[in-house]
Amino acid sequence: MKNLYPVIEKSEFTARVAAARADMAAEGIDLLVGFSNLLDPSTVRYFTDFAAVNESAAIIIPAEGEVTLCSGQAGYDYAQVKNKLDGSVIKIFPEIGEVSGFEYDTEGQLDFEVYFKELKAKYNVKKIGLIGKLTFPAVIYNKLAAVFAGAEIVDFDEQHYARRVIKTPAEIACIRRAADIISDTFRHVVQKIYAGMNELELQAELEAEMLRLGGESYVQAFAPMVATGPANSFISMCRNTTRKMQESEILNLAAGVCYEGYNGVICTPHVLGEVPEKIKDAVKCAYEALNVAADLMKPGTPCDVVMNAYTDHLTKYGYIEYCPYGSLHSTGLLECEAPVFSVKNQRVIKENMGICIDAYFKGMEWGSFRVEDVYVIGKNGAERVTTYNDEVLPAFLA
Repeated sequence: MKNLYPVIEKSEFTARVAAARADMAAEGIDLLVGFSNLLDPSTVRYFTDFAAVNESAAIIIPAEGEVTLCSGQAGYDYAQVKNKLDGSVIKIFPEIGEVSGFEYDTEGQLDFEVYFKELKAKYNVKKIGLIGKLTFPAVIYNKLAAVFAGAEIVDFDEQHYARRVIKTPAEIACIRRAADIISDTFRHVVQKIYAGMNELELQAELEAEMLRLGGESYVQAFAPMVATGPANSFISMCRNTTRKMQESEILNLAAGVCYEGYNGVICTPHVLGEVPEKIKDAVKCAYEALNVAADLMKPGTPCDVVMNAYTDHLTKYGYIEYCPYGSLHSTGLLECEAPVFSVKNQRVIKENMGICIDAYFKGMEWGSFRVEDVYVIGKNGAERVTTYNDEVLPAFLA
């Protein structure tokens, strides 16, 4: 019987820390410091299952010994409930508390400078790895560099994401559940769209349904985006408005769900009433191009083979000028996470990857749209685990 609510067990978090320590040993790293915020909660959650609610978080992993989960003041109780890493300790640091610098009178708070000095006295630290280079705050980095003056500080993102790109059976189960939830959300909600409904009303319907079905939130990248008509659909990433939808215009719908930290996303075009032929033609090309690419995503295939086939299809049917990029990227604890797959980097498709393919057509006189789905790579090829587009687009194009 299918498990509707899969989770990541405690043993897997322990294994992740062990794998990180193996990578640290290979690089001669004595101390690993990872940072997470609301934009990217994934690093700390990957090792502990804790994602802060209104604060940031961090994790400190020495080459051996006790791992420290770093919480803000308000999130400390929640961190105690959520933390699944056996043998770790949780400590409170104002530097990752609420971003306004709200002052809590909380016992047991530590300054990062004080704690780094404790670690320096305990461990021989000559080389430090950082995870989260695009979000790591100066207030913590400067204290780290000052306390460990003379130690080499290096980027550890590449090694970290290399571990995350190959998913375990439990991770794949969570991705599949997220894909099921968002597929069922689209099935339920799209049929409720009517002429005169505004973009924010549709966002509300999408969010309500995914929560009813067991999602913890919308996808960890963006709230549902309902970009409608020639002007609004042109915007790649957007906030919704009170614009009312009309018949025979493009509705560019994008929504995803987060389940147990793992993400599933669907982007799809929709038209109320009669679908103009020029919209059908473009959507047909995009959908076929995705299928061409997906058919080639087999373990051992370099991604340039996949992406060249995708762009060749767009070129053949005259739509390449409307494609600013063809996106092929890993997905998991972030909807769009490293690595990206491109013609230039020639990364190889491997079994047990979670991958999104995104066909983005932009700038036609009637508007823009995306077709995006989530795939799991099995030993024989790619399985599209978000099922809505496969069910609906053939009828849309008929």
